[in-house]
Amino acid sequence: MASMRRFNTAGPCDPEMHYMLPPEPRLPEARGLVAQNGYFVVHAPRQTGKTTTLRALARTLTAEGTYAALHFSCEAGEPARDDYLGAQRAVLGDIRASAALMLPPELRPPDPWPAADPEQLLTAALGAWAVACPRPVVLFFDEIDALRGESLRSVLRQLRAGFTRRPAAFPASVALCGLRDVRDYKAASGGDPSRLGTSSPFNIKIKSLRIGDFNEGDVRALYGQHTTETGQAFSEEALVRAFELTGGQPWLVNALVREAIEEMRVPPADTITAEHLEEAKERLVLARQTHLDSLVARLHEPRVRRIIEPLLAGSVVLGDAYDDDFQFVRDLGLVAPGAPARVANPIYREVIVRALATGIEHQVTVEPRRFVLPDGRLDLRLLLQEFAAFWVEHGEVLESGIGYHEVAPQLVLMAFLQRVVNGGGYVDREYGVGRGRIDLCVRWPFRDATGVRTWQREAIELKVWAPKKPDPVERGLVQLDEYLEGLGLDRGTLVIFDRRPDAGEIAERTRFEEARSPKGRAVTVLRA
Repeated sequence: MASMRRFNTAGPCDPEMHYMLPPEPRLPEARGLVAQNGYFVVHAPRQTGKTTTLRALARTLTAEGTYAALHFSCEAGEPARDDYLGAQRAVLGDIRASAALMLPPELRPPDPWPAADPEQLLTAALGAWAVACPRPVVLFFDEIDALRGESLRSVLRQLRAGFTRRPAAFPASVALCGLRDVRDYKAASGGDPSRLGTSSPFNIKIKSLRIGDFNEGDVRALYGQHTTETGQAFSEEALVRAFELTGGQPWLVNALVREAIEEMRVPPADTITAEHLEEAKERLVLARQTHLDSLVARLHEPRVRRIIEPLLAGSVVLGDAYDDDFQFVRDLGLVAPGAPARVANPIYREVIVRALATGIEHQVTVEPRRFVLPDGRLDLRLLLQEFAAFWVEHGEVLESGIGYHEVAPQLVLMAFLQRVVNGGGYVDREYGVGRGRIDLCVRWPFRDATGVRTWQREAIELKVWAPKKPDPVERGLVQLDEYLEGLGLDRGTLVIFDRRPDAGEIAERTRFEEARSPKGRAVTVLRA
């Protein structure tokens, strides 16, 4: 009998409908904080399993007979904005509706809620419930960051006001769940983002917990459920590549294999290979589904651009706003935790560049098959020559139209490459943070002399000659040597974009040179 379970990419997971990992181990400290009557924060990027985890924990705590635990959403209060009375009513409405579904009658809140002043509606309601309930009340406020301005202030202040009355006359434990840690929430006030009026708007919290991404073992376990239920196996290379491509981001982990199974329709009798997942990745990038599109929509926000632009350029991220901006971008899930700073995973890297370069790619009118040699290989030299001609003709105009000015010429080249390899090969991108470089590996499939399908790999390093800096060619050759060594290649291409004001016209400075790396590898240098 065919499995009815699927890989989930929309909303919380249901164990009867979806492949899923046990949720509670993803938030191991939460149960202990509840036992301490603790107020705490849970935050993580979107589509990482926050709702699934908290909903499961609430069910378990209630089923064990010690608590009346409820998960609910604050999202209905978002339209209220500064109408804090309307926001409180929306939140209390969702509490009542969720309790009717999730709690037995004796544990549900009083109906109706007690009358109270507008400024104390939430405090009075939760207090009355705690007094009437035979068990300590535990509440998980999901989507707390949907609330804005005075509505958010009002909810946080009322929770602080009732905190000292717990557990007899106020919820014993409360978790606020959202995209960001509460200390970093910002509220719209007259169109100008500002802090909530205190450096610690939820200073009664014990701890902030972050739900992390899957590790490689988690990915294997999740995919293994599909193999167990359907018999469809994954090659070892596919399992490794799935983790490499997604970095363990839960939505991507599910979306990648769902694309292969449900959209590409890999037959159940066939093993899912790394090549299947490469195609699935390309399809996801091109489709830019809601999860990916929501990240793309953030790219031109100033605090996002301040981090992402230098990351793409390979520059060091500096500035007084670094810490807060970096935390915000990390909370969005765009960058990985730890050092060095880097975009979270290869799929996000591709999505970011493709989104920023979409307009440029549409301007590239070359016919991709022109660059395929009779033996099926990609003619990289011809491709670079065509790019040089394209750059001379359109470079200045295209650069001026790109918001990410620091990385504009690199985006133009990447868009040109993408246009050529679309539908056949792939462009892998790495950003040398703090090293002023972007490394590209163009992978192109062809059949060798024996008819076996194999991959041509071409390494290209991009650097910028910045004002008041020396010619980066020597440093570039050293770095390209390192990159080629890692790929096992004996030749490569170094592209240097001259951004100095006195560099002259593009047509005058665009030329090819031949060079040798310090370790003797042949290098084509394109100056542009």
